[in-house]
Amino acid sequence: MAEILLSLTIIGVVAAITLPSLTGNINERTWNTQRKALYARMSQAIALMPALNGYGTLTEDASHSVTQDTAAETFVTAGLSKVLKINNICDSENIEDCGFASQYTDMFASKRDVPLDLLGLHSRFQYNFTETDGVTSRSVYVVNSKVAAFETANGESILAYYNPSCIPELGRGGLTDFAQQKICVNFVYDLNGNKGPNTMGKDMGIMSVFYPSDSIVVAPSVYTNMFSAVTQQEAGQKCRELDDDSRLPSLEEFMSISINYYLLGLNGHTTQEEFWTSKISNSSNGYVVHTTLGRVYSWVSRTATRAAMCVHRYD
Repeated sequence: MAEILLSLTIIGVVAAITLPSLTGNINERTWNTQRKALYARMSQAIALMPALNGYGTLTEDASHSVTQDTAAETFVTAGLSKVLKINNICDSENIEDCGFASQYTDMFASKRDVPLDLLGLHSRFQYNFTETDGVTSRSVYVVNSKVAAFETANGESILAYYNPSCIPELGRGGLTDFAQQKICVNFVYDLNGNKGPNTMGKDMGIMSVFYPSDSIVVAPSVYTNMFSAVTQQEAGQKCRELDDDSRLPSLEEFMSISINYYLLGLNGHTTQEEFWTSKISNSSNGYVVHTTLGRVYSWVSRTATRAAMCVHRYD
């Protein structure tokens, strides 16, 4: 009897040690599978839409105060719902009715009140900046519509931040490019609704769509590792050294990271503002994105030093 009790005790101790890790690994694999499936469905849906801009009404006065706004909700109801199975749609006043919890946790384990840092994320869209072609410049103000939320037929809860005035791909005659102008829709998703852990990088994440036609859909999952003062080649190498699933983000992936910088919790964890992407403009220059401004620089020497962070590869 004593030997049986001792054996059961040992089994219990081993189970207590290994079970949390085993459960965590199972959850990670499940989330990765669900994330891939959501990305595939959303990419297919976006590809079926002829254009992503121009939905709804978004009117502002001279002080940039929005006086009429049906844009995001119309995008979901009249556009996305035609190509994606959606069970429930919620306006900006009732997003918790679409399955969002009262709090979420960012990448650095900081608790955040929902509605998912709406003010912070809205400010990433509503940005007054100057674009220039080197000769003339003009002030640009990107107005973001009210957020809309929806639940998919597969049980995901998704917030949609929508820019009805998004413009085409980069390189418009030498004018400065900003991520805020290029992004058409920014999605914040929770794979299992208000069930836990409601944490960015686990059951929650971001997905962004750039350019109104020939759109590019990205869903960057970001490592917390950050590197300062590296060349573009060194940045790529640093990412590959993390593990087999790590790489330097594409231009659109880092524009998405820039838009969601505060939402992810990246602010306060680095003083760096300009980060490398994997995109090159020629053999000598590469693309860098400024996290605070959202500005895209395409003429940075690839041997110059900037900061870098890495994203997971799920293909």
